[in-house]
Amino acid sequence: MAINFPAGIKTMTISSGPTKVVYYPRVTGMQNKQLQHFINSTIVRVNQQLINEQTGNMDTTVVDLYGYYEIKNNQRDVLSLSLNNYVYHYHAAHGMTVIKSLTFDLQKGQQVALKDLFKPGSDYVKRISDLIGVQIKERDIPLLVNFTAIKPDQDFYIADKALVVYFQLYEITPYAYGFPMFPISVYDLQDIIDENGPLGRMAMN
Repeated sequence: MAINFPAGIKTMTISSGPTKVVYYPRVTGMQNKQLQHFINSTIVRVNQQLINEQTGNMDTTVVDLYGYYEIKNNQRDVLSLSLNNYVYHYHAAHGMTVIKSLTFDLQKGQQVALKDLFKPGSDYVKRISDLIGVQIKERDIPLLVNFTAIKPDQDFYIADKALVVYFQLYEITPYAYGFPMFPISVYDLQDIIDENGPLGRMAMN
């Protein structure tokens, strides 16, 4: 049986002064160099997009810029990571953080969107939205707007045997609440997940 070891992760740094530092991951040691290059160029591109979105045309007013990453899953040929970017502009009421997650299926050699985790035609939006609705009630989460459904391409990452669906600051909750994260067990989705995809692999014992 071929065992694919997890991807090696090296920390890279972009810095322009003591208050502007971004750490991001670089994947190393993969047998498939083409896939490794694709993953690394995707990380660099999304990281740069985050910095651009956060600093905008107001680069001169940026007081603090801090970026870091978290590896959420690096096993069973699934690499899932989050890029976190915090920016504070001069005279702003508070800083703003954005989290962008990337998930790669190393077996199929591709980046994965939320819809790719499920069987074609399955109503994953309704299922996930219903499960989140229950958590909002149970956890008594304060909402800015009535929650009805996630977007088909809602932000997510995979962490072991859970799919974590989340929202940006202000998307559904007040700023002070932070990032609303909703862990959903793969077993609550078992009948609609693609068995040959990342969640299917996570659900296997």
